[in-house]
Formats: sequence, structure tokens, C-alpha cells
Amino acid sequence: MARAPRLDTPGRGASARTSGPSRDRFGRFTEWVARAMGTPAFLVLLTLFCAAWIAWNTLMPRHLRFDDATLGFTALTLMLSLQASYAAPLILLAQNRQDDRDRVQIEQDRQRAERNLADTEYLAREIVALRLALEERSSQTVTRDVLRQELKSLLADLENEPSHPASETETETGPGR
Repeated sequence: MARAPRLDTPGRGASARTSGPSRDRFGRFTEWVARAMGTPAFLVLLTLFCAAWIAWNTLMPRHLRFDDATLGFTALTLMLSLQASYAAPLILLAQNRQDDRDRVQIEQDRQRAERNLADTEYLAREIVALRLALEERSSQTVTRDVLRQELKSLLADLENEPSHPASETETETGPGR
């Protein structure tokens, strides 16, 4: 009797997912190689290695030598050529990864700049609207003397208005009462 796979246990069909982390691991390795080869320590170590190789194969007795100087240090030349033939593509791969990261960063910077520009334009429009509202408000400023004059004028109009008996009874009893 086959049991149904549980959701809380990892599945076994992860072959499609292994290519992602493996590729990223190789990419990180290429970046590490590129970073390591670009340091003064690497150059010093490589120089010391070559100097030790040449010294061993020149100064040691003939039966202990493994790369003869008379043949032009063939093994050393081959090792350095092999190192260079692997180093160049690894450095190029690391540069491509950096270019991809730079491209993403540039796109994010561009989007951020567009948002900042839109926000700045919005704020500028809001400030202009506030200025216009303040100017309109300040042009309508009423002084105390003008207000008194208007109120006296309205009071005079009310006193000069003839009184209507029907309207007085409606206000005392209320309309429709």
C-alpha cells in the first residue's frame, strides 16, 4: 500500500532545482578566482613558486631535478600556460556576472530616479496649489472696519424692511403648526 507524500517532508524530485544552486556556486567560484588572481598576494606567491621551481631545477643535483633548465623549464611553462588558459575564461565569467549585477543595479537606479522625479513633480504641484490658495485667501482678507460697515449696512436693511404680519405668525408658531 503506497502512502501519499506528505507536504511537510521534502520531495525527491529536486533535479530541476539543483541546476540553479550549482550554477550559482560555480559563479561564486569564478568570482573568487578572479578576486584572488587580482591581488598582490597572488602575484607574490606565483613569483615565489616560479623562483623556487627554477632554483630547485637549477641548483639541485641532476638526479633530483624534474624539469631541466637545458630544455627551458618545459614543465613550468606548461603549468603556467595551463593556469593562464583556465584563468582567462574564469575571469571573463566573473566579469559577465558583475555586468549582470551592474545592469540590474542600473535598472533599479533608473526606476528609483523616475519615482523620485514623479514625487518631486507631485510635491511641486502641491506647493503651487497651496501658494495659489494662500494668495486667494490673502486677497479676500476682511478688515475689522469693512466688516463693521457691512454689518451696519445689513442691519439698516433689516430695519428698513417692512414687516409682514403673516411671516411673523409663521415664525412664532412655526410653519405648518
